[in-house]
Amino acid sequence: MPWMETCSMKEKMRFVMARDRGVYTMSELCERYRISRKTGYKWLNRFEEEGLEGLKDRSRRPHSIPRRTPREIEELIIEARRAHKSWGPEKLLDVLGRRHPEMTLPARSTVAAILKREGLVTGRHRRRRHRHPGRPMTEVTAANQLWTADFKGQFKTGDGSWCYPLTVADEHTRYLLACDGLSSTEGKGVRSTFERLFREYGLPEGIRTDNGTPFVTPRAIHGLSSLSVWWIQLGIRPERIQPGKPQQNGRHERMHRTLKEETIRPPARNRKAQQRRFQTFRTEFNHHRPHQALGQKRPAELWIPSPRPFPNRIPEPTYLPHYRLRRVWSSGMIKFKNHRLFLSETLRNQLVALEEIEDGIWSIYFYDVLLGRLDERNFEVVS
Repeated sequence: MPWMETCSMKEKMRFVMARDRGVYTMSELCERYRISRKTGYKWLNRFEEEGLEGLKDRSRRPHSIPRRTPREIEELIIEARRAHKSWGPEKLLDVLGRRHPEMTLPARSTVAAILKREGLVTGRHRRRRHRHPGRPMTEVTAANQLWTADFKGQFKTGDGSWCYPLTVADEHTRYLLACDGLSSTEGKGVRSTFERLFREYGLPEGIRTDNGTPFVTPRAIHGLSSLSVWWIQLGIRPERIQPGKPQQNGRHERMHRTLKEETIRPPARNRKAQQRRFQTFRTEFNHHRPHQALGQKRPAELWIPSPRPFPNRIPEPTYLPHYRLRRVWSSGMIKFKNHRLFLSETLRNQLVALEEIEDGIWSIYFYDVLLGRLDERNFEVVS
């Protein structure tokens, strides 16, 4: 997405200031502002050389237009269009070609550009597209920048009990942090696993998952679940793969294949015995098994705990003074400009913020996560 048209100077200044604070890498910063790294470096260099003047938009108009359509032909096109308001470039060119066979007429695209320049066509309203939260994937260069989590397909143990293996791994080092055989994908069991990991190993910068339970709530804005709301409060960035593209979590999927081969075929007699198999597999996977992608090293040789400790209290969100703050009701709704807007029941009692970024267009934030945008023209929220 390019710089927003009506406030590009403001966005560029925010980009430069964010880079100076050094909180994000260049790749992360460009992703947050939805620009390419090439564009990001261009504006940083212009700011260093020229200050604020360097951030102003420059004209893209060429110094000369040697192949511009002669004005007399443009006038014929304009006159024909005004006489036939429903005719497009193809029809206009056909008629003018028959009337003036001696003339060299421009291409269809040129005619379309002339009509648009003269205000003789009404452009279609194009809806702003919002990318899926999982794109693009974070590029990791160190331990704890990104953890990956997933459920290996459920199965029954020998006594007929269901087992849902929850696995959590460090993306960079392949270190398998957890392999817990839970009784379901919901409830306190999943959160308990992550809380244990956070207390023992510290907090990662982000966690990548698929789009299933309990990581995503389909009806909620941004797909927020109770689990991902908690992660955001802890300063952890939820990241999701695109639906139907498990290859975006390829390393984790590859580990799952090995896990299945070595621990589930056949299943153990009960979940307790199955958990012992998982623990044995985790020890071997981390400390004894060489990994080709790691130069035949073991994950335990590369992985280190995170320097970010699990906090005793959930920190409150901090929003800029010009934001409009709203407390989410227990129904998952907020009231804004006499309209009720549904966000998510998972955000009940939480404080969200709205910032007007264009005339009538508002960004909705929860902590530092952009949840979606509100358009005052129809009061619809798009995540």
